[in-house]
Amino acid sequence: MNNPFSQLGELKKMRDQAMQIQKELQAEEVSVDNHGVQIVITGDQKIKEIKVNGRSDNDVKEAVNEAVKKSQEVAARKLATMQGGLSSLLGGGQ
Repeated sequence: MNNPFSQLGELKKMRDQAMQIQKELQAEEVSVDNHGVQIVITGDQKIKEIKVNGRSDNDVKEAVNEAVKKSQEVAARKLATMQGGLSSLLGGGQ
């Protein structure tokens, strides 16, 4: 007989690993300079800086961050659907 608690332990381990990776991504930065537009973005997709022809543009930065946030919410909803299916497979669903 399978021990359901061992599966929960594996899920916790995977969650802990995902959280560690997320922290590492927050610390990473990618810089792009293309046709006078400079962008610095973190590994977890947060815009840190946007400059156009050497001038900072905070309104654009905020708009891009909001768009990224909304796209992440869409992804989170899709993952939650998948996670619900996983829960059913593990016996926690309907």
